[in-house]
Amino acid sequence: MSEATEKIRASRDLLLSFHGRIDEARSAFSWPDISGPFNWAIDWFDAIGRGNDTTALWIRQEDGSEARWTFDEMVRRSDALAGWLRAHGIGRGDGVMLMLGNQVELWDTMLAVMKVGGVILPTAEAVTPADLRDRIDRAGIRAVIVNGPDVTKFAEVPGDYLRISTGGGGAGWLPLTEAYDTDPEPCPVITDANDPVMRYFTSGTTKSPKLVEHTQLSYPVGHLSTTYFIGVRPGDIHLNISSPGWGKHAWSSFFAPWIAEATVFVHNYRRFDAAELLAELRRVDVSTFCAPPTVWRMMIQADLGPRPRALREVVGAGEPLNPEVIATVRRAWGLTIRDGYGQTETTAQIGNAPAERVKPGSMGKPLPGVPIELVDPETGAPGDAGEICLRLDPRPLNLMAGYVGSPELEAQALRGGWYHTGDLAVRDAQGYITYVGRTDDVFKASDYKVSPFELESVLMEHPAVAEAAVVPAPDPTRLAVPKAYVSLAPGFDRTRETALSILAYAKEHLAPYLRIRRLEFGDLPKTISGKIRRLPLRVREQLGGHARSDDSAEYRYEDFPELRARSRRR
Repeated sequence: MSEATEKIRASRDLLLSFHGRIDEARSAFSWPDISGPFNWAIDWFDAIGRGNDTTALWIRQEDGSEARWTFDEMVRRSDALAGWLRAHGIGRGDGVMLMLGNQVELWDTMLAVMKVGGVILPTAEAVTPADLRDRIDRAGIRAVIVNGPDVTKFAEVPGDYLRISTGGGGAGWLPLTEAYDTDPEPCPVITDANDPVMRYFTSGTTKSPKLVEHTQLSYPVGHLSTTYFIGVRPGDIHLNISSPGWGKHAWSSFFAPWIAEATVFVHNYRRFDAAELLAELRRVDVSTFCAPPTVWRMMIQADLGPRPRALREVVGAGEPLNPEVIATVRRAWGLTIRDGYGQTETTAQIGNAPAERVKPGSMGKPLPGVPIELVDPETGAPGDAGEICLRLDPRPLNLMAGYVGSPELEAQALRGGWYHTGDLAVRDAQGYITYVGRTDDVFKASDYKVSPFELESVLMEHPAVAEAAVVPAPDPTRLAVPKAYVSLAPGFDRTRETALSILAYAKEHLAPYLRIRRLEFGDLPKTISGKIRRLPLRVREQLGGHARSDDSAEYRYEDFPELRARSRRR
C-alpha cells in the first residue's frame, strides 16, 4: 500500500475512534497530508479492493432481481474499462460526461475515468438536449457515456466528442460492452493530488447553475467528514436514496461508504413504494440509511412498523427535516434521524454526529476538519449569527478548487479570507448551529427579517401540507408579507376550509410579524434533483402574480373573519 493509503486509513480510523465525541474529534483530527502523485481510485480503492471478496456493490431491481460485485471484481472491471478508454484516447484532464442510472456501469466508469486521469461530469438522466448543449460546451467534454434510450438526445448536441452507449447506439456510437473484453491491467498513477477529478453543475435553486470543480483530494479524501457524519463503518451495508448526477449521490453512494470499506446497497425503482423500501431495509439488514425528507414522510405515511433489526444510523439529506418527522421515527424505531449540512462545493460541513445529543431543529456542530464561522453579512465580523463561512487560512481540504469559467463568481465566494456559502444560521451556547435560510431568501416584512425556512417548518407540521415554499408578496402597507405556496398531502382538497385550517395553525404557532398572510395551493417548482425552487415563485410575485381576480387560487388572511374573531376572543 502507498503512503497515501495509510494516511487515509489512519485518518478514518481516528475519526471512527471518536464515536459520540465530536468535540474531541474536531480537536484531534487534521486532514491527511497528501501531495504529489495521487489517485484516489488507485491509491485507495484498488489498495483496499484488490483480492478483497467482500461485497462492494449490491443492486436490487424493481422486479426483485439483484446482483452483487465484490471489491476485487470492481477493481478488475474498472481496470479493464480504464484500459479501453485509454485506447480510445481518453486521458489526463479529459472531461467525461456520465449520464447513467443506478447501474453497475456507473460505478465502473467513475472508477475508470478517475484511473485514467479524466474529469467526471455526473449528469442526471432527466436533462434536456438544451441542457446538454450548454454543459458539454462549458465543461469541455471529450466523451459521453449514456444508456441506449438517451442516445437520441445527442442528435441535437453538436460537438467533437466520443460517444459511448451501454446499449445500442447506432452509427457513431461505441458499445461500452466492448470494454469488458479488455484484459484488466493495473493502472499506474498519472495524476497529482491537486488534479481535477470531478465537476458538478450546482442545482440552481436560486440562480443559473455554476460549474464546481473538485480535485483528487477535495472530494475523494474530503469525504472523510461525510463518513464521520453518516456513521458508516467497515462491514456495514449502506443504503442512500439519491439520483445519480448530483453531489449527494457521490457523497453517500460512492465515496463515504467506500472510504469506510462498507457495502453500497442500491434499491432501484421506477415509482417509489415506501412499503417496499421498508421491506428492503429489513431483508438486506441495512446498517446505515440516508434519505431526503420526502422519502421519510412517505415512509411514515406507509407505517414504519418495527425497527429493522440491523439499522443503526438514520440520516436526512438535501433539505432540513421537520421536527415532527424526527419525533415520529424516534417513537417507532428508537432511532433519531440526524440532520447535517453541506454543499456541492464541499463535503459535509456541519452535522449531528452519531451518538451525540440531537437538538431539535439544529443541523449539529462543525464536523472535524471544517473551520466554520458565522460571519455577519453587514459587518464582516464572526459571531453567533450570520452567514456560514469557512476560514481559508489554511484552506480546508474539502473545499472545491473553484468555479470553472467564472472567475468573478469564484472571487465573490472566496472574498475576505472566507468561503461564503450563502446560507444563514445561528449558534447557541452549546455550539449547535441552526439553519435560518439563504442570504437571498430572507426578506423583510414590516421591518422584520423573515426566514422562509422557519415558516415552512411550522406549515409542514399541519397534516394537510405535503410541501411548502414561503416567499415575499408585495404589500402596499408592509412592503412585503409572507406568502405560502402549498402542495397538499393526499386526502386534502384545495378548498376554503383547508386554507382556513392551515392559516389558523400558522397563526397559533408563529409570532404576529411572521404570520402567513397569503396562501396558494399548487405544485411547487423544483430542480431536477427534487429541491424546491423559491426563485420562480418570488419572480412571479414581483411580476404581478399577487394580483387578485375572481378566479384567483390565492387565499388572503383578511378573507377570513374567523381568524380575526379568534384574536378578539383571546
